[in-house]
Amino acid sequence: MSSSSRRRRIVKTAVGLAAVLVLSVAGAGAWFYHRLDSNITTFDAGGVATERPPAPVPVTPGASVPVNVLVLGSDTRTDGNADLGGGEEGVGHSDTAILLHVYADHKHAVGVSIPRDALVTIPACKLPSGRWTEPRTNQMFNSAFTIGEFPQGNPACTQNTVEALTGLRVDHTIVVDFKGVAAMTEAINGVDVCVPNDVNSHNIKLRKGLQKLSGQPAVDYLRARYGFGDNSDIGRMKRQQAFLSAMISKIQGLGFSLPTLLPLADAATRSLTVDEGLGTAMKLVDFAQSLQGIKLSDITFVTTPWRFSGERVALVHPDVDTLWKLLREDRTLDGQSTGQAADPAAAPPSPSAAPDASPTALSPEQSAVPITVVNGVGTPGLAGKGAEAVRAKGFQNITLDAAGGSRLRTEIAYDPAFKTAADQLALVFPQARSVEEPGAGGIVITLGRDYHPTAATGPVPGTPGVAGAPGAPAGPAADRTAAPGAAATGTPTGVPTGIAENARGADTDPCANLTFG
Repeated sequence: MSSSSRRRRIVKTAVGLAAVLVLSVAGAGAWFYHRLDSNITTFDAGGVATERPPAPVPVTPGASVPVNVLVLGSDTRTDGNADLGGGEEGVGHSDTAILLHVYADHKHAVGVSIPRDALVTIPACKLPSGRWTEPRTNQMFNSAFTIGEFPQGNPACTQNTVEALTGLRVDHTIVVDFKGVAAMTEAINGVDVCVPNDVNSHNIKLRKGLQKLSGQPAVDYLRARYGFGDNSDIGRMKRQQAFLSAMISKIQGLGFSLPTLLPLADAATRSLTVDEGLGTAMKLVDFAQSLQGIKLSDITFVTTPWRFSGERVALVHPDVDTLWKLLREDRTLDGQSTGQAADPAAAPPSPSAAPDASPTALSPEQSAVPITVVNGVGTPGLAGKGAEAVRAKGFQNITLDAAGGSRLRTEIAYDPAFKTAADQLALVFPQARSVEEPGAGGIVITLGRDYHPTAATGPVPGTPGVAGAPGAPAGPAADRTAAPGAAATGTPTGVPTGIAENARGADTDPCANLTFG
């Protein structure tokens, strides 16, 4: 055989082997995707209401629009979940409900927790027989999931309830059960969370401190209500928000590549129920990859403004109405435009007018009042910026405290003996809430995310309305500087108290603010 013939045979063999290898890999990939697709359970789109909030319209053709995703945690004990959650099998409730609003820039997001005990109106929902129920008022929110007693719950009814409550169109709904939580946390080798205190109650045992949880302990952490604070669901929502923050951080650290997402999808799809728009493995992976541009520091969690109403929870108006309006208009929590609002004609909430901030001469006694400026956010340099504004007013006895945390609204706490000085400081921080604290011995200004120094001192990232802030998408409005004649130390933001007091940044200290009562 000639050398040229041998070369041709070797080439043919190599090509043949390469073809076999490619076909084998492709076949394995196709098999893997088919397996994932067969894992996924979808719910009937016929149960979604026909009268729905309108879909957002892009500002310009081809522009991105906001996306709303409803994430529900089912406490069902069926299909093997009793091994993880205890109790008897039966139709579960949606004891966890978070509406994730992804802003049109797809770089920022807000996750809104809806209390399971919130009293709401449940609109018409479809039953297994095909009949639709009549609307029901003054119902617990989590009961919508049980209407019709579907074996896997009624996510369409919960979606209808959220759309009727918020006026927001829900693009996708995802339901995860105990098995799903256990499998996903194991797939990413655990999630770093903080347990605020030792717990040994209702068959749940957790030890205090920062630790990595996966599988059963992760489920226990999300389920546990007793043994923390006042044992209410309000505190549990705080821990669920912290857990999700840690899980997002872990996935971001691993990367959004297929080697990371496919094993996670494999674990998740065995226990997920989703809308038909997410009904394949690749749709789930594509959706996850569409969110990879969102930094942890650009995600804010907020619980709907609420108050106790007997053994139930009432939503507080008008704060909750303002929250829904902000999200419908794709605006930040302090009313700033993202530059890509779905309705560019929509007007922002009207913040209260700023008081006259013109300088007033201080007496020697006032200038010597002890003032502590606390960085309640953790943004480097924020307390220093606030102190500069206080000093420019004429105060001299100033101490800085870089405490950090997740405070959203600025607060001025003052001893009644220094009320005159506190009133002067209220002109410097017109967005702040003033609180009288007898015996304080001075004034403490705790800066929240609503404080952002303007042109005179330079904007500080990490505050709503400033590029890079949690819940504050980048855009033309995010880069505004003070208008001529405006106070150079802060601007009113109009963040309702009910929103400010129930918010936490996803990058907040994982051990902070985990209980209630």
